[in-house]
Amino acid sequence: MNTEQLNRMRSGKGFIAALDQSGGSTPKALRLYGIAEDSYHGEEEMFDLVHSMRTRIMTSPAFTSEHILAAILFEKTMEREVEGKLTADYLWEEKHILPILKVDKGLAPVENGVQCMKPIPGLDELLVRAKERHIFGTKMRSVIKEANEAGIRAVVEQQFELGIQIAEAGLVPILEPEIDIFSTDKAESERIMKGYLQEHLAKLDDSIQIMFKLSIPDVDGFYSDIMEDTHVVRVVALSGGYSRDEADQKLARNPGLIASFSRALTQGLNVNQTEEEFNNLLRESIDAIYKASIT
Repeated sequence: MNTEQLNRMRSGKGFIAALDQSGGSTPKALRLYGIAEDSYHGEEEMFDLVHSMRTRIMTSPAFTSEHILAAILFEKTMEREVEGKLTADYLWEEKHILPILKVDKGLAPVENGVQCMKPIPGLDELLVRAKERHIFGTKMRSVIKEANEAGIRAVVEQQFELGIQIAEAGLVPILEPEIDIFSTDKAESERIMKGYLQEHLAKLDDSIQIMFKLSIPDVDGFYSDIMEDTHVVRVVALSGGYSRDEADQKLARNPGLIASFSRALTQGLNVNQTEEEFNNLLRESIDAIYKASIT
């Protein structure tokens, strides 16, 4: 494990840019960027377009390590190049931003009020390839929709099982048991989930280092004690459907919690903007999210 990168993630100022839209979410991301689905044909052309969008973001003068600690990448992005370098190498060598890889294959159907992850076939091989591509860590997402004990326990168990496998392979896993912000019993789900997180953290070997990506809690400072656990490198927050302004306001009320935003980061960016317009709007977004992350 790269000690410089680990220390930067543990104590650096900034936030994580989530640029990891996968096959299912890419059409929506492109649509929000101003590219309609009827303007491209087939998956390959779609991924070419979204890589161009991500490249425009990553190469922007607004996208710097002064405000951004890491960027989360989709698997196909890891295998592509930015300005003649593999994406992870470009991020670290040119921008000093840590590359993180999304490894999950999407969500299983709802059961007991939650969506666990689908199986991840070939995970060991993917982790080997990620290390060869100089990836720092990974991210994988589940969703909790109801305060159901059995469902939440299953989500946390799956996240930790795979997280340990990833940590033992030499990468830092981000466990993301997202709680739906529109859930009517979100606060109760947070209470139940936190108990299971603490239970599993207490069982970890001393050598295991992990991160969490969590929905911004209803109770300010709710995850402060999780942040203090010796196994936890960092706790980051997803925007989860909030607007950028609302997500920033909620985040700022939770000291130590930093952003890992996707939609809130790219909100308003458009393929038809001039470079000046694009960079200025991206800079405004980055500045606002950064300020909320260091509050």
